[in-house]
Amino acid sequence: MADWNDPQSTRTGFGGGPALNGQVLGADTRDQGLRRYMLSIYNYMASGVLLSGVVALLFVMSGMAAQVFNTPLRWVIALAPLAFIFFFSPRRDEGTLKVMFWAFCAVMGLSLSAILLIYTGPSIATTFFATAASFAGLSLYGYTTKRNLSAMGSFMMMGLIGIIIAMLLNIWLQSSGLAMAISILGVLIFAGLTAWDTQRLRDTYYQVAGSDMAGKAVILGALTLYLDFVNMFQFLLQFLGDRR
Repeated sequence: MADWNDPQSTRTGFGGGPALNGQVLGADTRDQGLRRYMLSIYNYMASGVLLSGVVALLFVMSGMAAQVFNTPLRWVIALAPLAFIFFFSPRRDEGTLKVMFWAFCAVMGLSLSAILLIYTGPSIATTFFATAASFAGLSLYGYTTKRNLSAMGSFMMMGLIGIIIAMLLNIWLQSSGLAMAISILGVLIFAGLTAWDTQRLRDTYYQVAGSDMAGKAVILGALTLYLDFVNMFQFLLQFLGDRR
């Protein structure tokens, strides 16, 4: 997860709304700014998913994926996206973050190409659209709900750590029952994280509006939702997908 804390505090004007460059924002201005901010995040996120899909498809069609995944290089491709995550930081400038985001999505596409070799095309498409519909509903809930989802988000993060440990343990156990349980829990956890992350990103807008952090927040927010989507898709595919 690309989680980060912005050091700037929200500035408040006489009307109680956040101030932008020293001016108090009206309700309409705030709403329009928030919509543009969230739309930018969704556009980057969706474009990133599209880029990953195109790279994965081209890698498989070239025949290189089948060759590479039969060699130790498959571990480099599988772990490369994880290495990228550690270099994302709000301390970097916006241009660098954009380049890193697109590079990450491309490398993630190489990693995801293994899915095209394992599962049938129709089952991948069905699972993708099921994930997209679920993601849209969960993100909409996180955006519109007045309920504070912080407690749920913390619980989901603890669950995420738990399934990572379980996945590492199952490398040696090779238990199909444990693998199924991990997949189900993974879907539930990333479903919850999708709603929580959307609410967190919505609230972040009021902290970064009008500052040089706004553009960075869009890129980091897109990365967060991208990871939620891709992980939910992969876990869902493990028990909905048809293997070749």
